[in-house]
Amino acid sequence: MNESSSSAARPHYRGRFAPSPTGPLHFGSLVAAVGSYLEARTRGGEWLVRIEDLDPPRVVPGAADDILRALEACGMHWDAPIVYQSAREGAYHAALHELKQRGLVYPCACSRREIADSAVSGIEGHVYPGTCRAGLPAGKTARALRLDTRGAAIEFTDALQGSVRQNVEFAIGDFVVYRADHVFAYQLAVVVDDAEQGITDIVRGADLLDSTPRQIFLQRLLGLPQVRYMHLPAAVNENGEKLSKQTLAPPIDADHPVPALVAALHFLGQALPPDLNAARTDEIWKWAIANWGVERIPRSRQRPV
Repeated sequence: MNESSSSAARPHYRGRFAPSPTGPLHFGSLVAAVGSYLEARTRGGEWLVRIEDLDPPRVVPGAADDILRALEACGMHWDAPIVYQSAREGAYHAALHELKQRGLVYPCACSRREIADSAVSGIEGHVYPGTCRAGLPAGKTARALRLDTRGAAIEFTDALQGSVRQNVEFAIGDFVVYRADHVFAYQLAVVVDDAEQGITDIVRGADLLDSTPRQIFLQRLLGLPQVRYMHLPAAVNENGEKLSKQTLAPPIDADHPVPALVAALHFLGQALPPDLNAARTDEIWKWAIANWGVERIPRSRQRPV
């Protein structure tokens, strides 16, 4: 892959919102959508929406349409056709083939239990100990493909969270890029998609901050442009759990979206005048775009709702 095809007509700023259709839009996802939308609009850029429906067992039928309807109800409009990851396996296969041809990935036969029995703990669970890096053990059959992360010391500056450093080999280990169930891994797919869509800036929740070094590492290996990042505080419940379908986060009411939209702006430190709390969505966006200030966003990785 090369940079020229993805950046030939790249605008000064192109952002995106990329929800997974595992359920309807909830407040935590709305915060990410609002932050990415305002960054794009205040910079005179474009804002795209991508549906990350790469993992069939997690996809809820109808959820993608529900999410899009909720975004429209909130007054957010995208600037290009919706991209669905489920239709892009060819692009992921091409990227994986390039990594394989260059000897950067290897087959792995380890089960989760085997990894747990011989691994140390990292920032996202067990760190893969490199068992199959030198070849499959005798009598073992490959289950997945892993990326060799030796030497992957990544450092970048996040627009909100500041300097981030991660040695991927020791913090994460050789991570999976093609799963045992024959699904391309999120880390590979998102890098390929962002490059081909010409994304210049990613604004998303800080629950994904630890994934970013892996994505930057893949960008470098594939010769893709590195994007700029801003990780907003993730919305958590009273138990400190990220709002999600699993934690029973309620959906945004698409018939009455203003309260959730106002709450999302307050969550991001943007205090609306009281007379706008019951205004139309277009009036709220007019004020928000004119008054958006990144310096007012709390510089934390999570915030209770």
